[in-house]
Amino acid sequence: MGSDFSLLLMDKKEGVTSFSSLYPIKKEHKGEKVGHAGTLDKFASGLMVVFIGTATRLNPVFSSFGKKYRGRLKFGAETDTLDPEGNIVKESSYIPMLEEIEKILPTFIGKQLQTPPLYSALHVDGKRAYQMARKGLDVEMQPREIEISSLDIVSYEGGILEFESKVSKGTYIRSLARDIAYRLNTCGHLVALRRLEVGPFTLEDIGKDTMFLLEKTNLFSTVEMDARQKKNIDNGAQLSSHIISDTDSNKPYCFVSIDNKPYGIGEKGEKFKFLTRF
Repeated sequence: MGSDFSLLLMDKKEGVTSFSSLYPIKKEHKGEKVGHAGTLDKFASGLMVVFIGTATRLNPVFSSFGKKYRGRLKFGAETDTLDPEGNIVKESSYIPMLEEIEKILPTFIGKQLQTPPLYSALHVDGKRAYQMARKGLDVEMQPREIEISSLDIVSYEGGILEFESKVSKGTYIRSLARDIAYRLNTCGHLVALRRLEVGPFTLEDIGKDTMFLLEKTNLFSTVEMDARQKKNIDNGAQLSSHIISDTDSNKPYCFVSIDNKPYGIGEKGEKFKFLTRF
């Protein structure tokens, strides 16, 4: 892989924004684009996928992955941000029993509509929701479809529920915590959150090289392209008729090989789209 194309995993620390956590990487790769797939809240920690150079073009691929989190939900108080950094806006003296929690958690499994937090980076009428909320403006957050594939109790003590959950893209764990509390006729907020997985990647994959990470997605086949079409490939569009061979036509992306040498990455479809060179 060239120095202008790389992919890495990092463990974001608590108390820093996703954006600022990239500063050391940007300093090391000065002059190259650096981006990430999936923002983590400032109070949260855990796995982030980072793109360097032309690998940033793969952001849409990785941003669509589901994620796994471990969270800590404290019952009895809700904050405006639904996390420990906000101001308490609602309180309840009712702390549910473990048996009650065990009974209602399975009802959250599957596809459903979820209302995102008011304090989020989502756009409402062209402006960030959190910016409008900080100004005291009325903001109506529209529910959107998400999917929760697992929701398991890790521990429950002192009114604090520790849980793990696998969720689809676009799911807010802060909203999930809020909704769990509401279902139990009380209120609550997240006091801790850690991202454990992004798609096929885990914290144990930190330090692995770019090719290992790409191959672990299981989204890529290897395609041999016609060397005479190299110029057209570089220009971003290529008819699939110029594919000489494909190791798995059912996979949506591919490693492009020309004259049996690795050349880049493409996206397959009705027409082949060349995304980036290595």
